[in-house]
Amino acid sequence: MKTLFLCFLLVMVNFDRQAAAEDIAAEFFAVTDSTRCPVCGMFVGKYPKWLTQVRMSDGTTAAFDGVKDMAAYFFSPEDFGAAKGAVVKDIAVKDYYSLAWTDGRKAIYVLGSDIAGPMGHELIPFLSRDGAENFQKDHGGSKVLGFTEITPELIESLRKGHKMKGHSMPGMK
Repeated sequence: MKTLFLCFLLVMVNFDRQAAAEDIAAEFFAVTDSTRCPVCGMFVGKYPKWLTQVRMSDGTTAAFDGVKDMAAYFFSPEDFGAAKGAVVKDIAVKDYYSLAWTDGRKAIYVLGSDIAGPMGHELIPFLSRDGAENFQKDHGGSKVLGFTEITPELIESLRKGHKMKGHSMPGMK
């Protein structure tokens, strides 16, 4: 009986974790053909596998064509059209292999792989460190990072040559 109860608990914990990952996307908005990335101006609907989204403290939402542009927005939302004082409340990213939505703050990212996103060099998101490390074995990568290890300087270095809207991050050249 004790074993059955433990199995039940494991199933419920896994179910809750999966439901939370799915709920994060369900709480955001449906991207259309006319949805543009506020950082680079690209139509994000063309790149569903790279799609990321944020929800701001004022309830507004935005979608991006990759983690790199989402992170640029995260660090300087007002520079890309967010209301004054609004901050990123929630982040949703897609696991590279499964395309399952997950909390962007809990995702694990690979930097410097041989896989390019719609705007070139990209941080590749994963649900787990194991997934990121397996990807790194197959596609290279200089680092495996948690969200808190992503810095404005790192994002600006990835965005060099990024010219769609000519944006640079404040204090960065």
